[in-house]
Amino acid sequence: MTEEKKKQYTLDEVSKNNTEDSCWMIIGNMSNGGPKVYDVTKYLDDHPGGAEVMLDVAGQDADEFFEDIGHSADAREELKRHFIGDLFMDEATKAKMKEDAEKAAKKKDGFSPVLMFLLVAILAVGAKYYMSQS
Repeated sequence: MTEEKKKQYTLDEVSKNNTEDSCWMIIGNMSNGGPKVYDVTKYLDDHPGGAEVMLDVAGQDADEFFEDIGHSADAREELKRHFIGDLFMDEATKAKMKEDAEKAAKKKDGFSPVLMFLLVAILAVGAKYYMSQS
């Protein structure tokens, strides 16, 4: 696809393609060429991690998910085959993506209440066991 002919898609357009019949995702960020839109519908059955993994992020910004997995050079080459255009980046889109990234970072950094409960429960059981051994 030549530079002049690249199609641009809005977040709204991408978000409507979130099923097995039409599975799009956004991968890329400002540090690696900008967000790009990929139609991975035809690749769902061939994805080594299974279709469900991709459908979980269908219609969304999947960049962090894609990068966290640590995809191989072959996977990145495969991804290029499914490129359909760039994400249209107006101010509202930039603000939404920044907000979503901040929410994701807080989720990562935050200590889950369930995890805290489990930790306290494990420590309580361990303390009780230790006390009963004395």
